Parts: sequence; structure tokens; C-alpha cells
Amino acid sequence: MKLFDVYPLFNIEIVKGKGCHVWDGEGTEYLDLYGGHAVISVGHSHPTYVAAITDQVNKLGFYSNSVINSLQQKLADKLGKASGYDDYSLFLINSGAEANENALKLASFHNGKKRVIAFKHAFHGRTSAAVRVTDNPKIIAPVNEDLAVTYLPLNDAAAVEAELQKGDVSSVIIEGIQGVGGIQLPTDDFMKELRALCTKYEACLILDEIQSGYGRSGKFFAHQYADIKPDLITVAKGIGNGFPMSGLLISPMFKPVYGMLGTTFGGNHLACAAAIAVLDIMENEKLVDNAAKVGEFLIEELHKLPGIKEVRGRGLMIGIEFEESIKEVRSKLLFEEKVFTGVAGTNTIRLLPPLCLTMDEAKEFLARFKKVLNA
Repeated sequence: MKLFDVYPLFNIEIVKGKGCHVWDGEGTEYLDLYGGHAVISVGHSHPTYVAAITDQVNKLGFYSNSVINSLQQKLADKLGKASGYDDYSLFLINSGAEANENALKLASFHNGKKRVIAFKHAFHGRTSAAVRVTDNPKIIAPVNEDLAVTYLPLNDAAAVEAELQKGDVSSVIIEGIQGVGGIQLPTDDFMKELRALCTKYEACLILDEIQSGYGRSGKFFAHQYADIKPDLITVAKGIGNGFPMSGLLISPMFKPVYGMLGTTFGGNHLACAAAIAVLDIMENEKLVDNAAKVGEFLIEELHKLPGIKEVRGRGLMIGIEFEESIKEVRSKLLFEEKVFTGVAGTNTIRLLPPLCLTMDEAKEFLARFKKVLNA
């Protein structure tokens, strides 16, 4: 059996990782400034994380949600405290797309409406409703097209209000910072207006913090820069440091009913052990503060480099946009300077390193990046 060929692959196999470094099968070491699509939050192979998963799987890896799993409540308590959302509820699932699916569904259950407002260049996942609210027609199959979605320009509050006035909008979904869209930031004022408009027109505000959350922006959630509270918040990626897991934070205004949401694997024992370890490490090593400090340094230094059109981001979620294609720059970074980075579109390099990136590692990246730019 062949693998279904939908991923363009670098001819590299990563076999080991530690902190912000990974090694390929030939023993070559790389500086990891991408964290596997922003998934690695506390660093590769953190000993506390490894011990927690090992201990749990030695006892029990999985049982169903038909019995009590006290690890779920332990995780909810820690996440509520870390994020400042103690009064919200938590529903645990497996992937970012699944979190967004459940958020969209819960909003529609709540107000009985059907249409969704999303934003141009948004990415929310690849499953049924999540892919429909993603602004990329190439990945929306005909079977996904029935959900009514309106895509609006980011940071245009007047356009949002014009649609909300029609009275049929169930929810507005927005990323804390657009990731695939090129590290585009909603302004704080726009986020405040969005919150007020959703309240006024009885639409649910969904914050997709899958890539921008879990400390990456220098706050636990990127939307907290605007000092707002959405109705629903989706998290994934960094929640499990590589273990497949996601969650939906749910405002007290939503009332649970048996059977309205469900999952087989969500919130399993092994996933919860991983997620609890992540929050413990983040707290003990002050990784949110580190993301803010090291990210600010990187952004400041990147602004000084020649040939760059724009640097955008917050914390350790950074976009470096060039006038021309970055294919050659990224390739040289990887194959000559041994640095993993990401990409958005054709002209933007994305930096999404583990939150434990040190100042020395940031300086090392800058030195290697300068070599590529000056070549």
C-alpha cells in the first residue's frame, strides 16, 4: 500500500528532538524555529512531559467517556487558572478542526441561526464546517458548500455590522492572529468592536486560538491583548506538545444537554496526562513570559535587516514578508544553515518555535538568517 500523496516533502527524516533542536537520521542537527506547525510548545522531549506520558501509559492509556476520568477535571482546573477562564467549561476533543466544528455547532444550537461570518485569508481546519469557514476554495469540496458563510475583510467593523444586521448570523469566527493567512493581526480596537457587535446582534463570538493561543503570542490567548472575552475559544496544537488533542472553552451562557456533543478519543487518559504536564512546565518555566520577551527581541532585530518588506507578529508568532518569493531563502535556511521555518503564501516566512526558545538560540537564528540574506 502506498501513502496518499498529498504532502510535498523535504527529503529529511527527523528522528530525535530536544528543546528547540531536532536531528535527522544521518545525525545532522537543526535549529527548530517552526515546532512542527506551532505544535511543540514546551520543547521536544521535555523530561517532565516524557515522564508524565510514560507513567500514565504504564497505568492506563485509554478508557471511554462513559466513566469518570479525574484527569479531565485536573486539566480543566489548571487550564482555567492559566488562561483566566475559571468560569468557563471545557470540552475535550482531538484536533483543531474538530474543536472549531464543535464551536460552530454549539453556537447554532444556542441561537438557532445558520450563517457564519469568517474573514478573508482565514484558516480554521479541513473538516466539514471548519473547511467551509476557511477562505480557500481549493480545499472546499462540493459536499462542504451548503453551510452559509460570508467572508469579510479583517479589521472592517462596518462590514461586520452590515451583515449582522440581517439577523441570520449564528456566529463570527476569527483567529487571534491569522496564521496561514500570513501572521495578520486583528487590531485591538477591531476585536473590541467585534465583541460589542456580537453581543448587540445576538451572534456568538468564536475565537480560534489554535495557533495563536497557549502562550504563543506572549499572553495565554492572543485576544487578551484586546481585553475581551469571546463566547467560545478553541485550542489545539500547543495543548499537548505533539500529542493529538484539542479543547473548546465554553462560556457559562451555554447550557449542556446530554448527547449534544460527543467524542470517542477526546480527553483520554494519555492525552490529559500530556496536557497537564504541558501546563505544569509552562508555569514552572514561565514560558508565556519567555515567549513575550524573546519574541519582542526577535521582532525588533528582524526590523533592522535589509530586504524585508514587513515583520508582523506578537510573541513567538512572527511573519517575515518579502517582496519576492521566499522559496530560495527558506531552502537555504533549511539545507545550508540547518534551520526549520514555516511559510505562508509565497512571500512570508513563519516563525513558530517552541516557547522555550532562549535568547541565545534567537541570536543564533538571526546570525544564520543574516548569512542567507547576505549570500
